[in-house]
Amino acid sequence: MSSPKPSSSESVQSASRDSVATLDGVELKLAHPYQAPGEWIGQGEVLKQLLACWITVDETDLPLTPRLLGSPGVGKTQLAIAAAKQQGLPLYIYQCTADTRPEDLLITPVLSRGGDIAYHASPLVSAMITGGVCVLDEGNRMNEKSWASLAPLFDNRRYVESIVAGITIPASPDFRAAVTMNQDESTFEIPDYIMSRLQPTLRVGFPNKQDEMAILQYHLPFAEPEMLALTVDFLQHSHELKLDFSPRDGINLLRFAIKRLAQDPDHPVAQEDAWQEALEKCLGDEALDLESLAERRQRTLGGDSVPLGLADLFFDPDDPLHPDRDEDDDD
Repeated sequence: MSSPKPSSSESVQSASRDSVATLDGVELKLAHPYQAPGEWIGQGEVLKQLLACWITVDETDLPLTPRLLGSPGVGKTQLAIAAAKQQGLPLYIYQCTADTRPEDLLITPVLSRGGDIAYHASPLVSAMITGGVCVLDEGNRMNEKSWASLAPLFDNRRYVESIVAGITIPASPDFRAAVTMNQDESTFEIPDYIMSRLQPTLRVGFPNKQDEMAILQYHLPFAEPEMLALTVDFLQHSHELKLDFSPRDGINLLRFAIKRLAQDPDHPVAQEDAWQEALEKCLGDEALDLESLAERRQRTLGGDSVPLGLADLFFDPDDPLHPDRDEDDDD
């Protein structure tokens, strides 16, 4: 049986233009929505999938909260921003970290100048109250205790409870959310009861050559075509080798190269020299030889080698005394 959820219209008494809302007699100062252009270039199917998650097809239907999975810098947050812009909803972004506490996600008490306690709503709670979109950015950097405080929000209950303010906060019917997650080792393991609430998984991959060129041109319209081409060729080659250099890396590398070229007009640096310098300084010496880097990464990950056992530390594979040696090898 589903748990009853508080009515948004009953609990929220006011939400004024100065970004203050009152719930059950407690005044909350709301966070400001994120304001920035939100264009998504290429990979149109994943944008459609995200927008489909937020559709409700019946009065009893609820939106889904997908997790956007991909390498750092491929545009997961930008995808959510673009989707929110298409929906015409206010957008709030919360940056998750390993130090995020449950109260950071909900309501934080702040001592005002007059000595009174003022309650500040997080971007997540602000989105719940205003009926906006909240992006929990890099959600798998957050610990289980913080995730547990959001469990009732991402099932049919659709509310959170603030112990600090002593109130229950229901989500507006228009509230939508998405969680971005990076594929790297510096993250927490999210518990199954939370993962089951964050469905479906939408994978954001690296763009193709045409889309990557369009992305760089969008962010750097002042870049020279030759330098754009050098960068796109480098990124596409790294994608083929399954390395993690992303469009964000390309943008930063190009920005530094362009700044170096503009630094001293009296002693201009050759474009290719500036690009090579930017490649080394932004992405490291290893980026100068992608093939060698890919080979080293493959060896680090184990490649196709057979896992070693304890005996392999003391005996050569062909040693007759090796306890795991196959007797057929003597034939």
